[in-house]
Amino acid sequence: MINLTKRYVSQPNKLSVLTLFLFTFLHTLTIASADASPKPYTPHDNIALNCGSTTNTTDLSGRSWISDNTIYLDQSSKVSVISTSPTEGDPIPYTTALLSRSQFTFSFTVTPGPKFIRLHFHPASYRAFSRSNAFFDVHIGGYTVLSNFSAALKADDLKLEVFYSEFCIYVDEEKLNILFNPNPNMPDSYAFINGIEIVSMPNNLYYSSDDDTGFKFVNQVNPYRILKNQALESLYRVNIGGSSISPTQDTGMYRSWSEDGEYVTNGGPSVLPVNLIISPSFSVIPNYSAPVPVYRTARTMGTNKTVNENYRLTWEFRVDSGFTYYVRLHFCEFQVEITKLGDRVFQIYIDNIVAEHQADVISWAGGNGVPVYRDYAVMIGRAGNEMKRNLSIALHPAPAWRTRYSDAILNGVEIFKLSNEGNLAGPNPQTIPISSPKISVPPPTRPKYNFRTTFLTVIGVVSSFVVVSALYILIFRPKSRGGGSSSWSQLSCKDYSSMDGSGKVYSSVGNHSKDTTGVADNKC
Repeated sequence: MINLTKRYVSQPNKLSVLTLFLFTFLHTLTIASADASPKPYTPHDNIALNCGSTTNTTDLSGRSWISDNTIYLDQSSKVSVISTSPTEGDPIPYTTALLSRSQFTFSFTVTPGPKFIRLHFHPASYRAFSRSNAFFDVHIGGYTVLSNFSAALKADDLKLEVFYSEFCIYVDEEKLNILFNPNPNMPDSYAFINGIEIVSMPNNLYYSSDDDTGFKFVNQVNPYRILKNQALESLYRVNIGGSSISPTQDTGMYRSWSEDGEYVTNGGPSVLPVNLIISPSFSVIPNYSAPVPVYRTARTMGTNKTVNENYRLTWEFRVDSGFTYYVRLHFCEFQVEITKLGDRVFQIYIDNIVAEHQADVISWAGGNGVPVYRDYAVMIGRAGNEMKRNLSIALHPAPAWRTRYSDAILNGVEIFKLSNEGNLAGPNPQTIPISSPKISVPPPTRPKYNFRTTFLTVIGVVSSFVVVSALYILIFRPKSRGGGSSSWSQLSCKDYSSMDGSGKVYSSVGNHSKDTTGVADNKC
C-alpha cells in the first residue's frame, strides 16, 4: 500500500542533533521502563506451546514455551513431528513444526472466559512435506477460523517468512479443542502448526457486558454488541504515529502493535506529535486497554487551517468482503494547547460513512491526558465476485465555527473481523505459492473479450478520429501565455508549520516541527 504522507527535511544543526539525541534517549528509556514495570493485567491462562519440540524452550524475549507432548495432542491422530527447522536461526516457536496428512486435535484445559488464541506458522518445505501442498481447515471450539487455508499463500501475500493469526474466543467449558483437518480433496495435502498460544483476557475488554447497551453500528439504526457466542479475528492493531510495540511491551496479553505508515493513504501535511512526559490518567478506561506508549504518540492533520479543511486524513486496511467488522479507535489529548471543550472537534468517517459528526476527545475523556476509546461496527458488503476490499478510516475538521483548532487526532486503531454464523474463514490471497523466500507475484491477467467484427471496426474509426483531432490541437492551438502549477506542489514545510488556527507560531528544529511549549514534537 502506498504511503502518501509528505515529509520535509531541513538542514540539521547542532541544536537539532541534540534534540534528536534526547528524543531517542527518552523514547528508549520509556520503553525500557515499561518492560521492567509490572503489567496492568495478569492472564489466568498463559499457555505457549512450541509444536514439534521435545524440550521446553525460551524465546528471545524471555518467554517460556512448553514442549509438545501427549497431554495436549489427541493420541489417535497419526502425526509426524519434525524437530529441525528448514532455516537455521529462526525464532521460537518457528524452529520446529508438527505436521500430518490426517486430522489431529489439541485439547487444552483452561478456565472459562474469553481467550486470545494465536496460531503460529512457518510455511516451508519440511522433508517430505512440500510447502505448496499445505491446505487445511482449523476449527476452534465450534468455530471455523480457517478453511482450505494456505499458509504459503498468506506468507507470500504478507511478504513474510513467518506469521501468526490471532482469534478471540469465549470459552464456556474447561476444555478447549483445536482441530486441524487437511483438505480431503487434495491427495497430498497436509496440515501443520509451529506454535499455539492461549492467553486469557479481561471479561469485557472486547466482549460486551450483560448490562452494556452496545456501540454505534455505522449506517444502521440499532447499536451493536459483541456477544459471547461470537468469535473475532484480530486483523490490525496499530500504534498511530508511534513505533511498533512488541508482545512483551503490551499490558500483559502479548498483543503486537505495528506502525501506521504503510496504511496511510492520504497523509497530506499530517504531523506526529509526541509527549513522553505525560503520565496518562486511566480514569475512563482500564489501564490494560492499550500500552501507555499508544497514548503518548499520535497523528494529527497539521497546523495549517486552510489546508486541513480541504483534505481527509485517511488510513486504509484490506479486509474480506461479506463480514461485519469491529473497529476500536484510541484517543488521548496530550498537547498542552488542547484543554477545553471545543478546542479540537472533528468528524470521523468509517468506510466513507460519517460515524461521528462532532468528535471531541476532551468531552469523552473529561480532560487532557486521559485515554479513551470509541467502538464502532461496520458491515463490508460484497459486490459481485469481489473477495476483498479496503476499509477506510478518515478524519476531517468540524466546521470552523464549531472548533478552535481545525484539526483532528488519532492515537491507535484495532480492527476485528466478526464471525458470521460460526465462520471466520476468508479466501486465500490470489497468488502462487513459491518454494524460495523471494517474493514473485505474477502480473494480473487481463479479461478476454469476444467483440463482433463490426463493433471493432467502429472502435477503430472512432480511435483514428480521436488521434487526428489530438494531433490537430497540438499543432495548431495557440501557446499558453502563462504557466500554472498545482497548489499542492507549491506547499512547503513553512506553509504547514507557520501558524495554526489560533495564530500560534511553530519553530522548525531539524526535520521536526516543534511547538514553542516544548512538549509536543511534530514531524513535518
